[in-house]
Amino acid sequence: MSTLAQELAARFGEAAVEVAQPRGEVTLRVAPAQWRETCLEVRDGFGFDTFIDLCGIDYLGYGGDEWDTDVSSEGFSRGVEGQGPGRFKWGERPSHQVAQPGAAAPDAVAGGRFGVALHLLSIRRNLRLRLRCRLADDGFPLLASVVPVWRGANWFEREAFDLFGIVFDGHPDLRRILTDYGFVGHPFRKDFPLIGNVEVRYDPQQQRVVYEPVTSVEPRVGVPRVVRHDARYATAEGERSDRLLQRETQR
Repeated sequence: MSTLAQELAARFGEAAVEVAQPRGEVTLRVAPAQWRETCLEVRDGFGFDTFIDLCGIDYLGYGGDEWDTDVSSEGFSRGVEGQGPGRFKWGERPSHQVAQPGAAAPDAVAGGRFGVALHLLSIRRNLRLRLRCRLADDGFPLLASVVPVWRGANWFEREAFDLFGIVFDGHPDLRRILTDYGFVGHPFRKDFPLIGNVEVRYDPQQQRVVYEPVTSVEPRVGVPRVVRHDARYATAEGERSDRLLQRETQR
């Protein structure tokens, strides 16, 4: 364990510290109630004075797979049961396939659906640290703002609010920052359809622009990158070994 991880474990407990190998990335898991207090402590007590990034996370369907990668006589197939990311329409909910043929179950997460990840830098110590927090209320995700700790977090928290609907208590001006005025919903949530909730068109009879539920766009999912095993090098090496063995036998 690195020196930083040992220091954090001594203060916050070993269960709260994660070290990702082989890069040695250190993550500190923080409870929502201790979020701002912990941020102050890592800034003042551990030297992490520089804010780098803050983002929201939606764990809905976390660990699930949209695609089946089993090889059959028909090649790599997609899991067609259920309505995975990007496949559901306006008014529908994302779901995933289950063991029964043709059956599907709605995507869910056992508490703590939304989370926040915060990245910090200590210039003096030349160290980086990630803080991660899972929010308790899925219906109204709420977390203390860290703008009083690092002013650079202002627009990042506004972005997480706009895209994920995470509310930062104590933020000086929590408004949408990327979506348009009057936008409905939060587009980075996994239950938000990729085709959107409304479409805009000009109505010649009313002589104005009207907003209405999406009806003219069909959801589609792009083909993911599948990493297949490349056997060319192993085959070439096997052929070379066979030729050497054949020469030795002929001698």
